[in-house]
Amino acid sequence: MSNCAVKLMLGNHAIAHGALEAGVAVAAGYPGTPSSEIIEYLIDYGKEFGVYAEWSSNEKVAFEVAYGAALAGARSMVTMKHVGLNVAMDPLMSSAYTGVRGGFVIVTADDPNMWSSQNEQDNRWVGLHAYIPVLEPYDPQSAKDFTKLAIEFSEKYGHPVMIRTVTRVSHVRGPVTICSPGAPRYSREYVKDPRRHALVPANARVLKEDLLRRWDSINKGVEELPHTYIDGNKNLIITSGVAFTYALEAVKGYGVKASILNVATPVPLPRKVIMDAVTRADKVVVIEEGDPVIEYQLKALLYDEGVRVPVLGKAENIFNRVGELTINSVMDGLSKALNIVNPLTSLNAVKVDYTPPPRPPVFCPGCPHAASFYELKVATAKSSVKPVFSGDIGCYSLGINNPFNEQDLLTDMGSSLGLGMGIYHGTNGRTMVISIIGDSTFFHAGLPALVNAVYNKTPMLILILDNRVTAMTGGQPNPTGMISIEDVARAVGVDYVRTIDPFDVKNAQEVMIEAVNVVKRGGVAVVIMKRGCALEAVRLFRGYVTRYYVDLDACKACGICYNLIACPAIVPLENRKAWIDPNMCVGCSVCAQVCPYNAIKPEGNVKDWLKKWAEM
Repeated sequence: MSNCAVKLMLGNHAIAHGALEAGVAVAAGYPGTPSSEIIEYLIDYGKEFGVYAEWSSNEKVAFEVAYGAALAGARSMVTMKHVGLNVAMDPLMSSAYTGVRGGFVIVTADDPNMWSSQNEQDNRWVGLHAYIPVLEPYDPQSAKDFTKLAIEFSEKYGHPVMIRTVTRVSHVRGPVTICSPGAPRYSREYVKDPRRHALVPANARVLKEDLLRRWDSINKGVEELPHTYIDGNKNLIITSGVAFTYALEAVKGYGVKASILNVATPVPLPRKVIMDAVTRADKVVVIEEGDPVIEYQLKALLYDEGVRVPVLGKAENIFNRVGELTINSVMDGLSKALNIVNPLTSLNAVKVDYTPPPRPPVFCPGCPHAASFYELKVATAKSSVKPVFSGDIGCYSLGINNPFNEQDLLTDMGSSLGLGMGIYHGTNGRTMVISIIGDSTFFHAGLPALVNAVYNKTPMLILILDNRVTAMTGGQPNPTGMISIEDVARAVGVDYVRTIDPFDVKNAQEVMIEAVNVVKRGGVAVVIMKRGCALEAVRLFRGYVTRYYVDLDACKACGICYNLIACPAIVPLENRKAWIDPNMCVGCSVCAQVCPYNAIKPEGNVKDWLKKWAEM
């Protein structure tokens, strides 16, 4: 193949490159693990080919940017993690009604086992709900191929297409044959068509009928997609996505006697392809990552066709519905379904009577959030209040841990304000609420809730932790670099607004005490804790970093620095005196400020370093 080569690629990078090969013109997304690297790749490598790619303020906006481009006739893609699709559900449901003119792909990166998420939501259900076909890659090569195929399929049928990837596809590396990117397929102009694009009820009723007719065509069209059948036995394993790799390992590596059918589209199922395979089988085992989406559809299909073949899967508890698949869990399920011995359980494995120590996640050394939580703890104690801390999604969710314990609840993006207001009103105003939200999350989902707090006069303290980047997902930029959070808060009418540096410990505590008093008087207070992410600061200004050390003669072993700030760079020695690891310290100065004995001292010019850090 000309202009093609084999390259070791991350699954997400393969998705992005597949889009480039297909001539994607517009791409938008909101960062969220395990999806973030797709837009990062398109921003880094797409510009030289004329691709427009952006980080949007939230998933709904990202969806609408890409959707609008596809309505105009351009090829486009939107990316997000699984829970982000909830934010975009409104335009997603409508996109199936209107259809599209250019190829439009929606990438949802699901997170089985909740490695960095609050739930295990399986977004294949969304495809069924919204009448949107779902392609499910199983490795980096198929991720690239399916993305290219999805854009072309979408354009052929004038309909959005979803790609469902999972952590074990997005975040693995494998050999991928990649070719030169195609020219971005922009549209020359938007052709007005209000009958199709304006979803007033009269139009929408007609479009629902059009959608169902298009869905019938899509059901026929998926039959021609690259489903994989491996003939082997009267036992049939049906898979999709990453489950295919486990099924292959079971059959080829561990001698399981079965045929395998891997369907590229778990939604809708390729009926003819499946029936051809099932009619050769005595028993069907469905292996899938997530919920029994294929299994339920398959049972309904076989019932409609009058085929009575046993179907075993997650609905019968053959496979666990919690967590992600592993080769051991797949072999356990197959041993139950096919009445065979799991060879993995009979291996003479060495048993070690040892439990590794727990390794809970902690704030990075010098993280400004740790300083903010320390100052908040001191300020609320001095104010004699026992608030409910309504938390949010971000690095600062680690405030739930000792010694801070300042996240009483957190459920979803922006929930800190919404749930906090509900708790205040649900207790008839008897609860002091402090909502804690990050800068990116504030622009993502906090703005409407802040307006609601002002509009409905709900007293609360909103602590906005502004570390200048979307840190939890890898340091992506967000609107705080161009738009002042303080100006926004003042513009919507907040009673008390202050921006402070969490590395100015005394002032930060005083401002928080003032803010608490404002809330006691019935006001809305916003305090913005502004200091850049420590990881980004060290990356940008490494040559300026000044570290701290402990003067052991001055240290009195009080433990304030390592017990109350909980910086991982500070540890107690056997005599309980503090020691700072020079390989971890990034010179934030907070420990030196809180030490009552002036025992923690800088090695160099800390003022220049902190000044440089503040430039973020």
